[in-house]
Amino acid sequence: MLDQIHLLAAVTVLGVLEQAYFFLQVIYARRAFGISPPKISGPPEFERIFRAQVNSSEYFPVFLALLWQAGLFFHQGLAAALGLVYLYARYRYFVGYKASSSERLAPIYFGTGVLWILVAASVLGILHFFLSHYMGLNVLHLLKV
Repeated sequence: MLDQIHLLAAVTVLGVLEQAYFFLQVIYARRAFGISPPKISGPPEFERIFRAQVNSSEYFPVFLALLWQAGLFFHQGLAAALGLVYLYARYRYFVGYKASSSERLAPIYFGTGVLWILVAASVLGILHFFLSHYMGLNVLHLLKV
């Protein structure tokens, strides 16, 4: 069982560490700009870091759900590789947003594209499971013929 999920688990841990890094960046920015919680407004530099972290946190549950669904129902290796690509895109998004709000656009579009690929893999994998498990129709076997 574990050999079927170890790559997904590793990418999940990396994602959690990335989120922790983003949280720490907000803490450092709060200290640097003298902004105590619960305030969320301040200089544009702080607000960009704060927004980048919040936006990344909002996308994280979606990413995790798609990563695990694609990995369990489609292919663990492909899902894990796409997960690593997504985490890198999210990091580039954070760094870009920290520098300038316009520099966040290319990485967010790329990361969203990776999420859509994970959606497609999840849907195809779940559809194949339902067709083969409940209807006895093995689509992969039919494609080989």
